[in-house]
Amino acid sequence: MSLDRGKLTTERCNERTRDIDCKSTREILEVISAEDAVVIDAVRAELDHIAMAVDMIVQAFKQGGRLFYVGAGTSGRLGVLDASECPPTFGSRQEMVQGIIAGGREALVRSIEGAEDHAEDGAKVLKDHGVSAKDVVVGIATSGTTPYVLGALAHAREIGAGTVFMCCNPEVKPEVEVDVHILLVTGPEAVTGSTRMKAGTATKLVLNMLTTTSMIKLGKVYGNLMVDLQVRNEKLQDRSERIMMATTGMSRREATELLKRADGHVKTAIVMQKLGVSCEEARERLERCDGFVRRALEEKGGA
Repeated sequence: MSLDRGKLTTERCNERTRDIDCKSTREILEVISAEDAVVIDAVRAELDHIAMAVDMIVQAFKQGGRLFYVGAGTSGRLGVLDASECPPTFGSRQEMVQGIIAGGREALVRSIEGAEDHAEDGAKVLKDHGVSAKDVVVGIATSGTTPYVLGALAHAREIGAGTVFMCCNPEVKPEVEVDVHILLVTGPEAVTGSTRMKAGTATKLVLNMLTTTSMIKLGKVYGNLMVDLQVRNEKLQDRSERIMMATTGMSRREATELLKRADGHVKTAIVMQKLGVSCEEARERLERCDGFVRRALEEKGGA
């Protein structure tokens, strides 16, 4: 017999939207927008727990560990999306943040029915990825009951990895003991059970916070600029040049030339220009300062 999820908050009927099918286009949009407005407060209420997760992730990164997102359906796709955007944004290694979705790559573009129903598959996929005690596993399950995610978290816990559980139903207590429980109470959806809406939006916000804050804590941002980005296309080349112009006051032509001398590495180019040092010395200084531009500039009175 299947589990009755009807009493879960995310599955309940939203009394505010019972007549949504009778409204005009503009009215429907107003109703959905009003529901979306609760997401920000739901995330803000969990900032302490999100901070705990970030600190654990940063510590893992510093010890050579990795971050794994595990989810099914929308939750899994959001995890894969966030992981895939880290290398071009922050210059992180491809393996540093990884997204795992029940059903594999095919599940990214279409629903794979039943892929989330087996806890042993969640455990196996972590074994296949060589997850160890140095890593952190974030299980994303809007309902809080997804066997695939719970199986992955149980295995992660067993081997001593850091564990974070994200869900949107206050009625659900984690079946697996975890280090951090992030509970995003977004309420019933505008369309009953459609957790790709408010629950999905809240999940995306938190995933953004986890990786962005972790990367800031690792020195991959200077001011609010993504100085560790990888120049892989014209847009990122343009962004690199604009970052140089903004931080140094150089012209675009000067910025382009300096970036070439720095082998396209924005951090190195900034230190070279601000301290008037060679590419080699700039890199050595950054290495001594764990990659933090601000520390490198201040090490010997730099601006």
